[in-house]
Amino acid sequence: MIPTKQVAIDPKRDLLRHMVATVAFRGGVAIRDAPDDFADLRLTAETRSPAEILAHIGDLLVGSYHLLKGEFIEIRSEPLPWANEVERFYSAVRQLDAFLSTDSPLAHPTEKMVQGPIGDALTHVGQIVILRRIAVCPIGEVAYFSAEVTPGTF
Repeated sequence: MIPTKQVAIDPKRDLLRHMVATVAFRGGVAIRDAPDDFADLRLTAETRSPAEILAHIGDLLVGSYHLLKGEFIEIRSEPLPWANEVERFYSAVRQLDAFLSTDSPLAHPTEKMVQGPIGDALTHVGQIVILRRIAVCPIGEVAYFSAEVTPGTF
């Protein structure tokens, strides 16, 4: 019998993966079926549009990937057209999750990632949800607690 390599399970890393999957799930709910003109909604001249918020979420996710690898980079993306920004969001989630699914060392504690960029991303997802309601295109009811949120399935 050939021995198999046992990979130690890191519960904090698994929780961080689940939080990233939660950002993907809740973000997906927030952006799904948004009307074409929603991306450019602006409540005041000083507030971000949904497209700008989604671009910032993408920056947070890409930045998290680099932070965890030990690279500090500043990203301030101009928003892409909505469909492209949605794809960028999912691409960033997949990239970050793929890294977290390895046993590569994390350059920063998971707690710092939760209190920093991942928590920030969840906050901004909530802003998009609020803007959907203001734009009279609210999302339907979602059973967040009982939803199947699984890392690696976006």
